[in-house]
Amino acid sequence: QVQLVESGGGLVQPGGSLRLSCAASGRIFGVNTMGWYRQVPGKQRELVASFSSGGRTNYADFVKGRFTISRDDAKNTVYLQMNSLLPEDTAVYYCNLKNGPWPSSDYWGQGTQVTVSS
Repeated sequence: QVQLVESGGGLVQPGGSLRLSCAASGRIFGVNTMGWYRQVPGKQRELVASFSSGGRTNYADFVKGRFTISRDDAKNTVYLQMNSLLPEDTAVYYCNLKNGPWPSSDYWGQGTQVTVSS
């Protein structure tokens, strides 16, 4: 059984920064992709950024230049450094693990609230 535990959300002023962390435990395959999605009420969950075990990163256009995804494979942990936050970044952020090669198994964290407001 795979579990994802997120931390680091909270309230921040516009222009501020937050760092999200997600630690995975259980049977993690060497081939995987870890990433972050976000969701606001009434909208679909959307990809923010992902980082494959092969070293490939992918960012949504709306975060390019502001957010950075990184991972520590020794700790099975993925991070999302969020800078220059905007009110429209307010959402619940979910950690995702695509475990194994295609077709991989999908796992989700419980979500962490990020609120950007003055």
